[in-house]
Amino acid sequence: MTAPRVLVTGMGCVSGLGRGVAENWRRARGGDGAIRALLSPEAPGVAAWAQDPPGDEARFPGVDADRLRRLGRLDPLSAFALEAAIEAVADAGLDGHTSLAHRTAILLGCGSGGNATIETAYERLFGQRQAKVHPQTIPSSMIAAPAAHLSMLLGVHGPAFTLSSACASSAHALGEAMHMIRAGRSDVVIAGGAEACLTLGSLTGWRSLGVLAPDTCRPFSQDRKGMVLGEGAAVLVLESESHALARGAAVYGELAGYGLSSDAGHMTAPDVAGIAAAISAAHEDAGLALDAPALYSSHGTGTALNDPAETAALQRLYGASLARHRVIATKSAHGHMIGATAAMEFMLGLLALRENTPPPVLNHLGPAPDCDLPLVLKPQPFEAEALVSASIAFGGLNAVLIGRRA
Repeated sequence: MTAPRVLVTGMGCVSGLGRGVAENWRRARGGDGAIRALLSPEAPGVAAWAQDPPGDEARFPGVDADRLRRLGRLDPLSAFALEAAIEAVADAGLDGHTSLAHRTAILLGCGSGGNATIETAYERLFGQRQAKVHPQTIPSSMIAAPAAHLSMLLGVHGPAFTLSSACASSAHALGEAMHMIRAGRSDVVIAGGAEACLTLGSLTGWRSLGVLAPDTCRPFSQDRKGMVLGEGAAVLVLESESHALARGAAVYGELAGYGLSSDAGHMTAPDVAGIAAAISAAHEDAGLALDAPALYSSHGTGTALNDPAETAALQRLYGASLARHRVIATKSAHGHMIGATAAMEFMLGLLALRENTPPPVLNHLGPAPDCDLPLVLKPQPFEAEALVSASIAFGGLNAVLIGRRA
């Protein structure tokens, strides 16, 4: 029995590039990056931070104040997720649809919980020596909060939960959502990821790890110095083909394949064989030949270890046919959004596939000898048969998604 096709019918996002899919796509396609200096003297450096949000009326259109109050205190993690999800559901034409109540699921990927809420509580407890913290510290900061808040806001009574696998979190969320629909467990899944890690404590931890660039993100480039953090959320509405067609939904494309692997090797150093295994599994799941021209959306962090390992995996797997593909690296524009980054990359990649216009890799200073890839370095048309979007996470947790045109 052939599994039902899984279609993308709605998109929403917020990042350093802007609020909403249209602005994010416009800037990414045009080579306009969001990485800039942090404004806090306590946390110097660069990041792709989101601008101060508008008021709730603009940020959460159609949601009245009473409904928002019932959600309780929102950490920026949940606020980003709700903002992107409200846009995606409205874009899909599902706002208020009867299927939301019982035939819809919510799967969100988050690399960490509510950092801002946790750090505020710790400052009160340890810094100010107060005996109590805010009573909603736990429900606001838990990693499951965005999925719970979204289910409450939309009235979704089906499965709602969070997957956490570092920077592969939202790739796993989208892939598992695809399998839920294929298995007939849900007609619709609201899936993606969110992250709000640009806090003093989080930034200090990342800086201590020694992987942050002092200037900018330069994937696969000579003189690359590391990754740059971003923040925000990206959410997609996935539907079974029959459900989407029955209601006359507009379709962006198809989530056609999903491959995953675990390196079982090192917490921060990626393994070439593990990366290649996940990509190969995704191709097999989608029935996509390795030599079919593809737009490859790389993990592309600009770090010393990740970029050469990903390059070696692509060279090993694709061989001579690698020249037929094109490689993009959108973290050079929106930064590394950790749990949200895979969904953002898949979303931008699907739009690029749809328009035959890959967004260019930014900040490139020339080819690095260990990163010989067919990179897109300036806006140029490219007609690919499919999108291959890879996420290579700390802990050796790899997930790869394959998208096709509608």
